[in-house]
Amino acid sequence: MTQLSPATYPSQKARGAYYTPERIASQLVRWAVRNSTDRLIDPSCGDGRFVAAHRNSWGVEQDAIAAAKAKRRAPWTTIHQGDFFTWAEQTHESFDCAAGNPPFIRYQSFKGQVRKRALEFCANLGVKFSGLTASWAPFLVATTGLLRTGGRMAFIVPAAIGHAPYSAPLLDYLVEHFDTLRIVAIREKLFPRLSEDCWLLFAEGFGGSTDEIRFTPVEQLGNSDVPPLNSIGIPVCEWRDVWKRRLRPYLLSDSARSLYRAVAKHQDSVHLGAVASIGLGYVSGANDFFHLRPSEATDMDIPSGLLHPTVRNSRVLPSKELTTQTVDSWRRSDEPMMLLRLPKNGHLPTSVSKYLSTYAGQEAREAYKCRMRNPWYSVPDVRVPDFFLTYMAGRSPSLVKNLASATCTNALHVVRVRDRHRASSLLGVWQSRFVQLSCELEGHALGGGLLKLELREAAQLVLPSPHVVSCLPDSEIESAISTMRNWRHYASTQ
Repeated sequence: MTQLSPATYPSQKARGAYYTPERIASQLVRWAVRNSTDRLIDPSCGDGRFVAAHRNSWGVEQDAIAAAKAKRRAPWTTIHQGDFFTWAEQTHESFDCAAGNPPFIRYQSFKGQVRKRALEFCANLGVKFSGLTASWAPFLVATTGLLRTGGRMAFIVPAAIGHAPYSAPLLDYLVEHFDTLRIVAIREKLFPRLSEDCWLLFAEGFGGSTDEIRFTPVEQLGNSDVPPLNSIGIPVCEWRDVWKRRLRPYLLSDSARSLYRAVAKHQDSVHLGAVASIGLGYVSGANDFFHLRPSEATDMDIPSGLLHPTVRNSRVLPSKELTTQTVDSWRRSDEPMMLLRLPKNGHLPTSVSKYLSTYAGQEAREAYKCRMRNPWYSVPDVRVPDFFLTYMAGRSPSLVKNLASATCTNALHVVRVRDRHRASSLLGVWQSRFVQLSCELEGHALGGGLLKLELREAAQLVLPSPHVVSCLPDSEIESAISTMRNWRHYASTQ
């Protein structure tokens, strides 16, 4: 058995190894197992907490140390140490049920041959995942390929199942292959050390299909029924067409969702993406080199025409407008707020060529982004937007009007308004509580109480007219905002 030294042993985060409390593991296994003769599979069994709860269990675990712990915990269990997808592709074993806690490895680390095998295995089952897929979703699909007709699954899954586009193919597959699909959203963190919130997934009746998703939001997982008996039935067509394959809106009451949809469909409401183009700021590849302090630019005699005021991060932005007075204050404070903006072609002044040939310049040109472009010193995608949009926020994202003709890094979204008539009222509407609710519903929780708006999510933000805003029931909007912030733990971070 391979033993890894502390220096080479992958970190807990890198392995996605956050072990389930035994009480919860037992609850899920009790639901999945209906008879003592049922065969149970845990596709990523870790130290054996799920397989130990049932005598007729099999486990697969890639990590040798964890697999050894699982065997000691449940010596009656068959444990295969190795890659689950390789084993699943080759085995002739089949199972009545499955339960577990698949590894939560984000797409940046879920790569190489393991990822290739996983996606190919799922594709053979009819599920095509995007390049942004995290590890847990293919684990669940591959597990279904081992189930017998009528089989059941009970898994801990990340709350990303409620909003992430990569989870949609999984849910589509499950409703098309199981008689019943239940999702239990849990506000209390199952893993306090993990920033990701976790929900529960239950599927039974493999070989059938369903036209609804049973959904239950709960504050915490108690010792009673798992899954809870009370739930709401979400028509699959509504989940797909109305809420664009997202479950997070169902954390709200029926009346709050209906109100939001009514405003979204109102003739005087528009989506932000319909009136503006939304993109990312530039990526310099070497921020310390390309961002100069005014004193440095003066000392090196860099022409002012090759310098552009820039916003490097959202913390320096005012709440509503970036003015020339604010930019002048950055200059007086000698902040590194001047982007060296060099053209791709043409003669460079001697002072600039001298700066590019310094030791710092030699280091910068070796940076990955700089190596990949020609010429290395010309920063692409430098835009001067009408507005800056913060895409990670605690309370709510800010839309800041760019009165200083500044540019920004990719720490911000850039917003260019196509409809100038709309632009005049955009800031006023943005400050409304309804738009704050729209940010909560269209965006997603990032962890640590933060709210994130991806580009596609920002484009879906609903902007009602001032008249529509003035007619909305403030108390219901306020309550809905509070609910969504409570679910992303914003209040607990204050």
